Amino acid sequence: MTKIFDRFLKQPKDVSCGGEEPSCGGDRAPADDGSADRLKRHPWTYGITNTPAGGVPIIAAKMSFADRIGTMRMRLGIGRTSYAVPPGLYGVGRPDRRSPVFVTANYKMSFDRLRQALDGFDGWILVLDTRGINVWCAAGKGTFGTEELVRRIESSGLAQIVSHRKLILPQLGAPGVAAHEITKRTKFRVLYGPIRAEDLPEYLRAGSKATPAMRKVTFSIRDRIILAPVELSGIVRHWLFLVLLGLWILRLIGVRFFSLDFPAILGAVLVGAVLVPAVLPWIPGRAFAWKGWLLGILLVFVIFIIKGSPSTVAGWAGALSYFLILPAISGFLAMNFTGSSPITSLSGVVKEMRTAVPLIALSTALGLVAMIVSAVLKA
Repeated sequence: MTKIFDRFLKQPKDVSCGGEEPSCGGDRAPADDGSADRLKRHPWTYGITNTPAGGVPIIAAKMSFADRIGTMRMRLGIGRTSYAVPPGLYGVGRPDRRSPVFVTANYKMSFDRLRQALDGFDGWILVLDTRGINVWCAAGKGTFGTEELVRRIESSGLAQIVSHRKLILPQLGAPGVAAHEITKRTKFRVLYGPIRAEDLPEYLRAGSKATPAMRKVTFSIRDRIILAPVELSGIVRHWLFLVLLGLWILRLIGVRFFSLDFPAILGAVLVGAVLVPAVLPWIPGRAFAWKGWLLGILLVFVIFIIKGSPSTVAGWAGALSYFLILPAISGFLAMNFTGSSPITSLSGVVKEMRTAVPLIALSTALGLVAMIVSAVLKA
């Protein structure tokens, strides 16, 4: 969601993809087999183990300082479209022919969460080429899917490496995989692990059995707030935001093009991108745009409680622009959060956008007219 304002009159892409990763990457050209690149020395590998199908890199389960810096960059939306590992087979610990096989996406944050969870365990990790997109979103796009899984099983020579025929897939990848097709074509049986990677140790100790709690999708305040930095990063780096900031700075030093209350606009951005996600379950209504608009209205009331009521026609025109523009901004940014939420559906989001986007655009346009009228009356 790095082009928030560019998409003001367009439908946000990758809606309803949610999950641990901040959002869903864009489409990219398919990668090649990646075998050579996979066998190169990476900071998160420390050796090669020989198997009947050839050398397999052994990865470190613990995160290095560089890994943590990479995670911070992803949380800020920096370089997200290229944060991927080469697809193929990897080992963790000291895997042998009886070790379990885990399947994941080649988005490095997904890969990292899995290897961290397997610290102290021996196993194989089969990484699919999902174009650097997380499991849930890739399952929806089809890149974490049946064909890619079959292709990766065959190209890795997995049947020669392990004596069993079981694959442990992330539960959020289920929409993209036809388990019966995998069994029919490869003889491997698909098992779905827990929702969250950190539950894998308990899942394995229980004999690959998930408790009801492991199957439940949660979206706690921590899960929601951790997504805010990537939303804000995309906004503050956008050219329109920078232009508005520049105009406000010019206004502070005495160069005035038009009346611009940048702190109020920044407040609306923080309401839509941070406050709404934080208190999402407690805001009345179902539509995210409505939730953002409602808190945007409350923001305007707070602003006028602090500033006082207008006393002139120009002042009332300016006040009207606040009521029309600020809730529209917070409503739009809140609606964009549907792309990171597991509590929405594609059909519901599309329906909401068809109603909300025209209303947001109309409200903003009328607000700009009211702002111009206010400026003319004050001149």
